[in-house]
Amino acid sequence: DRPHLPPPALERPVSHIAPLRAVARSDSRYRLEAYTFLYDALDATVRLIADRRRAEAEDGEGEDGEGESADRHVSGQELLEGMREHASRLFGPLAAQVWRSWGVRTTEDWGRIVFNLVDAELLRRQDSDSIEDFKGGYDFDAVFVDAYAPLLPTELDAVPRPFGPPPEDE
Repeated sequence: DRPHLPPPALERPVSHIAPLRAVARSDSRYRLEAYTFLYDALDATVRLIADRRRAEAEDGEGEDGEGESADRHVSGQELLEGMREHASRLFGPLAAQVWRSWGVRTTEDWGRIVFNLVDAELLRRQDSDSIEDFKGGYDFDAVFVDAYAPLLPTELDAVPRPFGPPPEDE
């Protein structure tokens, strides 16, 4: 059962892409795909955090009285984690290379993209938000390549075989 993923942002109506295209043109370090991916990942992250907060509230761990704006705000670190999860689902161990092809080399680059969108008034920020929130988030190769473990179909009860020549039949 594959997780439901929203349609890629580039498949959305052109009217939604035009403002992102303008921002991407204003900072040529990052490709349009980075901006559209960020929007998709932000949407997925907001939903994931809302689900977690709802579950915590049901368990009596959450805070009461938080408004919708508090529920929709995502910190830099939460966004980075959501982006990591989203990229892992979409691109697997190739995520680091995909991000690099978009000009994104560090988590701080994601912070610059976020603040480009804030400057263009396409995202809002809280006074406490800073590009510093994105510094030192994680190493792309460590989280995408080194930590990669392929998911095997559970209905097949598949077990990975060790590397090397196939066993001899007796």
